[in-house]
Amino acid sequence: MAATRTSLLALAAMAVVISTASAAIYNVGEPGGAWDLGTNYDAWASSRNFHIDDQIMFKYSPQAHNLLQVSKADYDSCNTASPLATYTSGNVIVTLSNNSTRYFICGFPGHCAGGMKVKIIVTSTSPAPASGPSASNAPPATPASAATNVKVTGFGLAVLLAVAGLMA
Repeated sequence: MAATRTSLLALAAMAVVISTASAAIYNVGEPGGAWDLGTNYDAWASSRNFHIDDQIMFKYSPQAHNLLQVSKADYDSCNTASPLATYTSGNVIVTLSNNSTRYFICGFPGHCAGGMKVKIIVTSTSPAPASGPSASNAPPATPASAATNVKVTGFGLAVLLAVAGLMA
């Protein structure tokens, strides 16, 4: 009986591990900057690989900046007239929920034209591991400063609850 319970518990633990997903949290502009006029966002974004369920965090002073999610055309022209979303809190987390390109700008006059804009390209799958001599030049898929979120899906939770019920 004890061996059966131990086996069921091990099976439940494996099911939970298999059914979890991990996503990175990227602080926009880090390590040296934030959502401000002093950060090169093209360089920052191009050095990262963004995936579905990753989160990007914008930190800024609401008195000095805001955050607008815009279309590609509005991004290219720094047009603030019709944003898709407007954020003004100074601490914004955006979850990258689909395989797409997202465009963000600061809506304060002159800030977008001054470089306060970032294009986030989201891919649906993790890149294949690099190999060979060029592997050391590849940027990390997850930054060292990033935290991860672990989500337990319905299947893993159901198995865990079923095993817990059998053990009671």
